[in-house]
Amino acid sequence: MADIHNPASEQRLEQLREQAWEKGVVTDRGVNVVGGPIPRKAGYYGQPVVKPPVWIWEIPVYFFVGGFGGMSAVIALAAVAFHHPDVAATAMSLAVFAAIVSPILLILDLGRPRLFLNMLRVFKLRSAMSMGVWILVMFSSCAVPGLIALELHTHLGLIGNIDQLLRFFAGLFIAGSAFFGLFLSTYTGVLLGATAIPAWFLHRVLLPIHFGVAGLGSAAALLELLGHRIAALNALGYFAAAVETGLLIWLSVDKHGAADRAIHEHGSGWLIRIGEILNGPLAFVLRLFGQVPLAAIAFLIGALVSRFGWIAVGKVSGSDPEAVFASQQR
Repeated sequence: MADIHNPASEQRLEQLREQAWEKGVVTDRGVNVVGGPIPRKAGYYGQPVVKPPVWIWEIPVYFFVGGFGGMSAVIALAAVAFHHPDVAATAMSLAVFAAIVSPILLILDLGRPRLFLNMLRVFKLRSAMSMGVWILVMFSSCAVPGLIALELHTHLGLIGNIDQLLRFFAGLFIAGSAFFGLFLSTYTGVLLGATAIPAWFLHRVLLPIHFGVAGLGSAAALLELLGHRIAALNALGYFAAAVETGLLIWLSVDKHGAADRAIHEHGSGWLIRIGEILNGPLAFVLRLFGQVPLAAIAFLIGALVSRFGWIAVGKVSGSDPEAVFASQQR
């Protein structure tokens, strides 16, 4: 729309007056009045075009706990396969911890336990939220009996068919928890990317990778802090830190202007950068210098901060109409 002080705008305004006189109503587009009572704003009268997320602390903590819990089950399966029963038992304990705490966090977010149960009444393959709840239920259903069977097999010292049966069920349930744990650690990234929030949608491929790798590194870091200093966990720590460093570089290069400026500006952008630096280059350098406990702590803090960062990015990006319009042009 144009300024009414422009001759073309004055002519247009005269046409609108004539239309109002003849028809009694004006259906055509008007002109912008500079300095008028209704300022020109992006969006619908300055309001957000999409609804920003209303999640608070429970959801980023759920993303963090579910991430390391799911990947702990994956590490437990590898530990069983390579005959490290002590690592497997600790990893499954972390998985069970996540299986217990995750539903509590979701219920706190929903407000009432009944709402969580209502989500189990439907099963929608095209809904990341519906699939996520069912993944969590299946993960918990495998992790708890898996840990029980593993502990009974390890400590009772039974012989014969009973011990073989316990070993079989331990392996079966641990494999099941590892399978669903992979999805538990990554579906949250899919959940964010499947929304209309511009900064989330534009990085829908990166988010599941980032969440999965952060969950893997967090699980390895927790196991190291709990006393398991083995080369395999150290290698996982290096791998996760290297991938997170690569993702930090990618986010810094793959900019989309106004569409995802929430990642590069504002407090949300700082949270993302702080989190990625902690669990990326800083964790990697600390491991190079043999500071494994410090590297593990840095990675865990970075993974948690980045979860809060991505939620903050969604709130800023969803409240920015210009970001929504810019993302539609891509």
